[in-house]
Amino acid sequence: MRAAGLILAVGLAGAAVAVPALAQDVDCATAMAQMELTYCAEQDWIAADAALNAAYGEAKALMQQIDADLPKAERGAEVYLRDAQRAWISFRDAACAAEGYMMHGGSAEPMLIYGCRARLTEQRTEDLQLLTEQPY
Repeated sequence: MRAAGLILAVGLAGAAVAVPALAQDVDCATAMAQMELTYCAEQDWIAADAALNAAYGEAKALMQQIDADLPKAERGAEVYLRDAQRAWISFRDAACAAEGYMMHGGSAEPMLIYGCRARLTEQRTEDLQLLTEQPY
């Protein structure tokens, strides 16, 4: 998201949020303007999502390994993991949309949603990491 001037990032729940085009100008440790706070919350969610994707990949590989060791009629570990992840994403998005209603229609709504998504995504990542640490 780096371009001259301001870019328009499509916000959550239909809102639009302008973010600084030059991300290096935003110091998330000292951000105070709503636009910067929202940008920083989005960056936290992006980082959490990347960690989640890595953890999901490891969990998926484990479930594939478990399935490979089972007779064909008993396999399903990978399918259950996939279905659970899809259901979790729907849960996360709905729960965070509800949490965003604390500031519905305001400039802080996207920040609340991003913050919620980051928090829940970090929790899900921990769950997936625990799954892969179980003895198999």
